Amino acid sequence: MKRRTTLIQPLGAPFEPDQAVLSSSNLAIRGLDAARHDRITLGLDDLPEELRNVLESSHELHLRWAAEEHFDAIAPFSSRVSPGLHVHYTSLVSDRPSDTLCSVLRAVFGADEGDRNGVDCTSPEKSFTTPPLRSTRFATSTSLQYYTRLPSLQTLVGFIRRTICHQRQGGAKCHDHADTLLTADSVDIDYDSTSHTLAISGFWSSAPTGGWSEDIGKLAADDKIEIGLLGVEPGASPDELKAGGLLGSIGEDKKLTSHSPSQQGFIRRCQSPSRTLLYNHPPAPKDFTCALHTYLTLPSSVFIDQYQVGTDDPLFLQEHNLVAVRAFSGETDLEAPDWAIDRWGSTWLLELATPSADSADPASNWTSTIPMHLRYLNPSESGYRSAAVPWPVVFWACSTEEEGEMGKNPFDRTNLGYDGLFGPRTIFYQLHPASQHLVEELDVPVLKLKDGEGLFQARNIELGTSVVIILGFLWIIWRLARVVWATGLGANEVKRPETHEKKE
Repeated sequence: MKRRTTLIQPLGAPFEPDQAVLSSSNLAIRGLDAARHDRITLGLDDLPEELRNVLESSHELHLRWAAEEHFDAIAPFSSRVSPGLHVHYTSLVSDRPSDTLCSVLRAVFGADEGDRNGVDCTSPEKSFTTPPLRSTRFATSTSLQYYTRLPSLQTLVGFIRRTICHQRQGGAKCHDHADTLLTADSVDIDYDSTSHTLAISGFWSSAPTGGWSEDIGKLAADDKIEIGLLGVEPGASPDELKAGGLLGSIGEDKKLTSHSPSQQGFIRRCQSPSRTLLYNHPPAPKDFTCALHTYLTLPSSVFIDQYQVGTDDPLFLQEHNLVAVRAFSGETDLEAPDWAIDRWGSTWLLELATPSADSADPASNWTSTIPMHLRYLNPSESGYRSAAVPWPVVFWACSTEEEGEMGKNPFDRTNLGYDGLFGPRTIFYQLHPASQHLVEELDVPVLKLKDGEGLFQARNIELGTSVVIILGFLWIIWRLARVVWATGLGANEVKRPETHEKKE
């Protein structure tokens, strides 16, 4: 097992040498105020058989989860996805996705028990969608995509405790480390088909009360643990970050080694959102060709009319401050009720209009609106059902004219759903939401099943609908019969004069 723990302190945060002490067996940290990113890499032998079988039949498998509560995503971990669980998958055999993928997802993250807070997946062919491709030349997206609302990682933690931790030494410490995922702001799981390894990453935007205090050590003799205590500041240009701090490896180094920003060099952002901007529409970053975009992940209960939003009518676009729909995929049927939808929903990439540089006022409230529609939902006893809509991702997508290959960032977070829709020289600047809760709960009126007083009861509506259908069918048959009968009489009347003339 390999583990990399990175602690990012904000600028000006206090730090004393005794807050991080490295020994031959562990790193002791005490009261450290910092954001944290943990990455654990496991071999296939460390995984349970059912999970190993799915991974061995996968070319790519990337899972992205984000919490529903607001958190500050700091550089270089400022990229975002909409709250919930996102699955991006490509089978090793293009036309034969794994039949057991959905069952493993239900076992690892929990099955949907009717509350839409778990995995409701039958098979990749029926439940997954095909991501949009803006360019077959530059596209790096996986071939299938799935999304579901998942407020908690409790089932994932239980799965890790009873499977992965059960197979390793230091079970108690493994359990404690798995439990920390319950407080993470985001979690990533990536399978590398080249090295046959599975990486689990967690991000915490802030330290718990009193700061981080723990002893980080090996669970087994062959484990490798790397530690980084870093500070990040802006670089010489908008697409660069300067990082420096203390680095070390447990069991290999006797003390943490200091690395200044000049020694460490620059972390260059590529194919991943980077810097933090204001939530309201700010002017575009200078020296780049930029456009403001939003990427929406909509469950099956909500949809966008592609013909309405995808119009080129300038009046409609100006009214809503939109430029164009750049890509979409998933369920776009305008008439189907929610219970007739097999796949999870749809994704939309739209370019948003921004105020001109001359008229831009930082204090003004520039708003873009995207019309959405609700599908018919299943009846309920209360007469209402809940529809949850996750907040979208909003970002600047900027292209640079610089020559040469763009640098690599060891903390890059790719396969987010929208980054693969742009070219390889695109730099993303993330905007962060201002709301404290990043999922909007809508109370949708539906057919009321519970019997009560009044004419509009479920039983009466069902009976009335059946009566109307039967009467309408009989009326159509009666009208058709009249037409046939009238046509037959008309034909006889025309033939009689002809016969009489022949006799004369």
